Amino acid sequence: MNKDFNSQYRDKLINAEQAAKLIQSGDVLLYATFLGRPVEFDNELAKRGQEINDVQIFCCGTMAEPIMQTPLQGPEKFTCNNWFFGVQDRRLHDQGNMFYMPIQFSQLQDVISNETFRIDYYVQQVSPMDQYGFFSFGPANTYSFEGCLKATKVILEVNENIPRIPGGSEDSVHISMVDYIIEGNNTPLFELPPAKQPTEIDQKMARLILEEIGDRSCLQLGIGALPNLLGELLCEAGLKDLGIHTEMYTDSMTRLFQEGVATGKYKTTDRGKIAFSFVLGTRKTYDFMHQNPLMASHCGRYTNNPKVIAMNDRVVAINNIVQVDLFSQICSESAGTRHISGTGGQLDFITGAWYSRGGKSFLCLSSTYKDRNGEIHSRIAPILTPGSIVTTPRTAVDFIVTEYGKARLKGKPTWERAEMLIEIAHPQFRDQLIQEANRMNIWRRTNRI
Repeated sequence: MNKDFNSQYRDKLINAEQAAKLIQSGDVLLYATFLGRPVEFDNELAKRGQEINDVQIFCCGTMAEPIMQTPLQGPEKFTCNNWFFGVQDRRLHDQGNMFYMPIQFSQLQDVISNETFRIDYYVQQVSPMDQYGFFSFGPANTYSFEGCLKATKVILEVNENIPRIPGGSEDSVHISMVDYIIEGNNTPLFELPPAKQPTEIDQKMARLILEEIGDRSCLQLGIGALPNLLGELLCEAGLKDLGIHTEMYTDSMTRLFQEGVATGKYKTTDRGKIAFSFVLGTRKTYDFMHQNPLMASHCGRYTNNPKVIAMNDRVVAINNIVQVDLFSQICSESAGTRHISGTGGQLDFITGAWYSRGGKSFLCLSSTYKDRNGEIHSRIAPILTPGSIVTTPRTAVDFIVTEYGKARLKGKPTWERAEMLIEIAHPQFRDQLIQEANRMNIWRRTNRI
């Protein structure tokens, strides 16, 4: 390692407590996304809740473990604003200690770089410095470099458990851009719990989608049992030379490469590589990605840009949703007024898939759900539950998939969309949906399903 880099490193080295004491009332902080969120720094900053007030923290997906401590001090101390909710974030939001910020992931960096967005400190967990003076953003790229450029001061929290993941673009920061370095306790990275055993419903939907995927398709898979199951089925389907261009990298994608299914040979962008912006998986996946030339770590402005996505042929984007109404409006991020996740990159990839030659996007949901009292409700509803957020407008929707079938809605009139959605609804609710479609004047048929 260059001696000058070593000396710079030593000069900028402080502990987490010292770093937290730099923060004053009224400061604005930006934390890195998901696995890059600082742990030691946040723990120490939370201890200063009796001394400071009105500190704003912007973040994105804080992860269930270890729990982010600053929001627990209350919004009068730390106002925590979050671009994407996980399980812990939902709980904090329900308690009034976390607030949601609507955003499409492709626009995050533009929001951060805007002159109206102020950042006093940018803070992120990173890999140890290499011989050239660079710290890898590892599994949390998204807006990291933009945050470093915009902030008045940059604080890095070095964690030996962060894999060094090569570029890509904007995948690391040089020590010359860093103001303070913390050597923490090397907190283990959060790992997603084992995927739930796929249900019969998951299996039916996965097979319906599998029929639409051909050789040389370029995949974006979301999180959850269905995308993981689809990844498993793709390994057994005999498909060849798939590509991966995704927002989130998951365990199932590792197997697609290891089985020789995903080669990326025929991608237009990042040919021969897997392009992604952030990672959520298990330690096995984090180790697989470490110093792996296969990986192309990019900022969200690149991975989620519909124009970049569309440069690849046969893009297949697969995402889960919460509810769809008979007008084909999609809610993926709230249950009524209760916010549960975020817009994320769903609309980015739906748009990119549409403009991709041979591209397709799939929005998937089980036809029903049970409430706390065990009562069954249809996820295909006449209108969205009051207060529900429209994540994807009806003008952008391509395929909707339930266990009862798939409906390609793009270009269809309202009456035909209603008919097609009712055909893939649970049979128990179809008559009721027909009556509502009639009442709303979007039902053409005189016969009943």
